[in-house]
Amino acid sequence: MKTTLATLTLFMVVLMCTSFPFDRKGSSPAGAAAKEKRVQYAAWDDVNVIAHGLLQLGQGLKEHVDKTKVQMRDISSKLKVFNRTVTELGKESKRLQVEGEALRLRAQGLEEREGQLLNVTAELREKAEEMQLERRAMSARMSRLEEKVDSMLQGGAAATLHEPDAGGRNGSDARHIQLMLEAQNKRIDDLLERISLQQEKLDKQNVRIRTLQSQVQQSRHSSSSSRSSGGTDPSAEQRDAPAEMPSDCHELFLRGGATSGVYVIQPQDAEPFKVFCEMTTDGGWTVIQRRQDGSVDFDQLWEAYEKGFGSLNGEFWMGLEKIHSISKAGGYVLKMKFADWTGDVASVQLPFRLGGRDSKYSLWVQKDEPLSPLETSLGTDTSAGLPFSTHDQDNDRKSDINCAKQLSGGWWFSNCGRSNLNGRYFQSPPPKQRHQRKQGIFWKSWRGRYYPLKSSMMMIAPAAVQRPS
Repeated sequence: MKTTLATLTLFMVVLMCTSFPFDRKGSSPAGAAAKEKRVQYAAWDDVNVIAHGLLQLGQGLKEHVDKTKVQMRDISSKLKVFNRTVTELGKESKRLQVEGEALRLRAQGLEEREGQLLNVTAELREKAEEMQLERRAMSARMSRLEEKVDSMLQGGAAATLHEPDAGGRNGSDARHIQLMLEAQNKRIDDLLERISLQQEKLDKQNVRIRTLQSQVQQSRHSSSSSRSSGGTDPSAEQRDAPAEMPSDCHELFLRGGATSGVYVIQPQDAEPFKVFCEMTTDGGWTVIQRRQDGSVDFDQLWEAYEKGFGSLNGEFWMGLEKIHSISKAGGYVLKMKFADWTGDVASVQLPFRLGGRDSKYSLWVQKDEPLSPLETSLGTDTSAGLPFSTHDQDNDRKSDINCAKQLSGGWWFSNCGRSNLNGRYFQSPPPKQRHQRKQGIFWKSWRGRYYPLKSSMMMIAPAAVQRPS
C-alpha cells in the first residue's frame, strides 16, 4: 500500500511539473528559445505544495484503509461467532426434537396402558356387579327356603299330632332342607370372599390408574414446557425422572406401594432420608415414634430429639426437624396408638401443625369440634402452640419445675401431668414407688398418669387419607 501511494505521488508531481509553463522573458527569438527550454518545468514551491497535499491525501487514505481493515476483522469475527451459534442452535433443535418425540411416545404408551387398566377395571366392576346380583338372588332364594322350612316345620308339628308315622318323613325333609341351607350358606360365603378379593383388586387398580394419570400429566407438562421454552427444564426432568422420590409414605402408597417397611423419602426443600411406612388399605402413614420393648433409651437431650435416634425396625424417634420438613406444608393428621399390659389398645387422631426450630418445634392442634375425653391429654394444651422440652431445653409452662427432668425424655410438656409417650419404659409389673411410675409412658385420660403403658406408636399422614375408626 505504501509503495502504491509513493508511486502515485511521484506520478502526480511529474504531471504537475509538466503542466505549468512560465514565460519570464520577452517575446524575442532568444527568449522564445529559452522559453522552449523552460516550458517543461514549474516553480519549485508549487511542486512542494502539490506534493505536500498529495502526501496528506495518501496519509488520510492509509488511515481510512486501516480502519476499514479493523472493521472487516471485527465483522469477520462476529460472522464466525454467529455461524457457530447457528450450528449449535441447529444441534440443540435436533436434540429437542428427539426428546420431544421420546416424550410423545412415552405419553402415548402411558395412555395405552391407562386404557388397558381402565378396561380391566371395567371388567372387574362388571364381575363384582354380577356377583352382587347373584348374592341378592341367593339371599332371596334362602329367604324362600327359610319360609318353606318354617311352613314345613309347622305342618310337621300338626301332622305329628294327627299322624304318628309322619314324623320320620318330616324329619328327613327337614334334614334335607338343612343340608341345602348349609350348602347355600357356604356358597354365599365363597361369593362374599370373592367379592372382597375383587374389591381389593379394584382398589389397587384405581391406585395404579391415579399414578399413571399423574405420570401422563407430568409427561405432557414436561413436553409442552420444552417446546414453549425452546430448551430443557431441569425441574421438569426431575419430576419426570423414574428416580424421583416421594415426599411422604402416602405419596408412596399412591404410587402403588402396599407393604409396610423402611423406604426413602424426600420432602420439599429437604435432603432424602429413611422412614418407616405403615401401609393400610386407606393410605400410607409415616411413623415418627415407636416404643415396644425398652431397647432404646429415650432420656435424650435436645440435639438428639432434633436429629432423631434409634432403629427404624425397632424403637426410634424420627427427629423434630424431619417431622417438620414433612408436615410444614400443612393439612396433616397426627395419630397416636398405645396399648396396656392387658392387651387393650386405644388411638387418638388430631389435625396438627408443627413449627420449626425458631418456634422450638411448637405443636398446634387445629380441631374445629370439641375434643373427646381421650384427646384432652394432648390437645387441650396445644391450641395456642406448645413448645418441645428436654432436660437441657426447659420450654414447658411450669415456671418452677423442669418437666422433662422431673419426668423423663422429651415431650410437649405443659404442666407435667397430662401425657408423655417418650418416658421411661417399665416392664410389667411397674415399680411401686409413685415418683418412679410417673416417669413412665403414660396417657392420663386413658389409663391414668401413674399407669406405665406397654407400647406406643406415633405416625402422620395427610388429612385427605380416609382414616379407619
